[in-house]
Amino acid sequence: MALNDEVAFASIRTLGAGLRAKKFTSVELTEFFLRRTETLGPKYNAVVTVLRAAALLEAKQADRDLAAGRDRGPLHGIPYGAKDLLAVRGAPTTWGAPPFRDRVLDLDATVIRKLREAGAVLIVKLAMVEIAGGLGYRQANASLTGPGLNPWDVTTWSGGSSSGSGSAVGGGLAPFAIGSETWGSILTPAGYCGIAGLRPTYGRVSRHGAMALSFTLDKLGPMCRTADDCGLVLAAIAGPDPADESAVNLPFSYPPAGDPQTRFKLAVLREPQRNPQPEIQANYEAALEQLRRTASIDEIELPDLPYASVASTILFAEMAAAFEGLITSGEIWEMTAPEDCFGAHAAMLIPAKDYINAFRIRRKIQVALDELLAPFDALVVPTLSTVAPPIDRDFREYQGAFRGSLVDGAGNAAGIPAITVPSGFGERGLPTGVQFIGRAFSEHQLLAVAAAYQQGTDWHKKQPPIPA
Repeated sequence: MALNDEVAFASIRTLGAGLRAKKFTSVELTEFFLRRTETLGPKYNAVVTVLRAAALLEAKQADRDLAAGRDRGPLHGIPYGAKDLLAVRGAPTTWGAPPFRDRVLDLDATVIRKLREAGAVLIVKLAMVEIAGGLGYRQANASLTGPGLNPWDVTTWSGGSSSGSGSAVGGGLAPFAIGSETWGSILTPAGYCGIAGLRPTYGRVSRHGAMALSFTLDKLGPMCRTADDCGLVLAAIAGPDPADESAVNLPFSYPPAGDPQTRFKLAVLREPQRNPQPEIQANYEAALEQLRRTASIDEIELPDLPYASVASTILFAEMAAAFEGLITSGEIWEMTAPEDCFGAHAAMLIPAKDYINAFRIRRKIQVALDELLAPFDALVVPTLSTVAPPIDRDFREYQGAFRGSLVDGAGNAAGIPAITVPSGFGERGLPTGVQFIGRAFSEHQLLAVAAAYQQGTDWHKKQPPIPA
């Protein structure tokens, strides 16, 4: 396999097969992706810190291990990038925010450590919306690295808050990346950039060494070329961690043992909570037709509960606690987006009774959604109601003509998993996505459904133009 643009968009399994067939070494593969990161990364505002020296050392070790018969698994020798809220010893960890641009932490996040143990090679720390978007931003330019630019059209946004992770995988700068989601921050950039993004169940992946935005909503997950790739990465990073008491001790392996499921039972909403752009609706309906080849599809109704109010109350109250020092010290006024300079102050005034009541209702949400989804492998919805907005528009204004969805607030309030994969192209030739949502710890089923859909489509094989 020649190291060319096709390699840049190859799956993890394809790259792993090339390594083991000695078509290239990990050092050669790492150098290839480092060059793309250094050349194209600035064109997408996707890069914070390139870790060239450390990456080449890790790649050399990966090659030595393979030569000695020590194969660490499917990620062995595969380069990747990490959102810059994950601590990497000796490298800046900026959280996308000007007050932290030079801050270096003396620890590795558990996810970084686990990926190193799996043989993966960290090549870059990737851009993000400042403080993971928790300050109330309304524009693409809310980051010390500038607006995240979409590989399919650099005049449009790559999405937040894992903007660099979406751009990097979507633009072929890295085979996979780690993002984080509190409310849409994996699914949104994955959907906008035409890649797969998996939001795991809350507690499936340790958050030790990651910036805390909302202690009971934050989740770390993979952003990849395919659903299958997401499964491979999740298997490496999932599991308990003594350093994170919220990380659950439930086994996860991929692919699962036993016979693969051949027929699925899926659900759609009887009265959709979205009013998507026409092209998105058409692509969603085409996706359902494809899914009917391997699944039955029933209609369900989302219970009438205050999903968004519960999720937002919890998020902003916990953000205010996590960043009280930033707010009271005055460093908050160094933020890039004007609304981020003052947005956090209102969160400081959320009454304790509202936070407590949000948790009481949250439990009702978790029970109601679990009962609703129990008969199904997944609920299927469009990932987003619009394609990526222009970077010079307030994205809430751009999206205002299209009703939002209760599903994202519901899924994050309940802490349940979801995965998005590409479903085609919409307005201005920009990617669209289809999302699969399941019960807590149902990642195996979601991955199986999404992988089956991708086996019958080729949207994930499309490549964006190389920017001038």
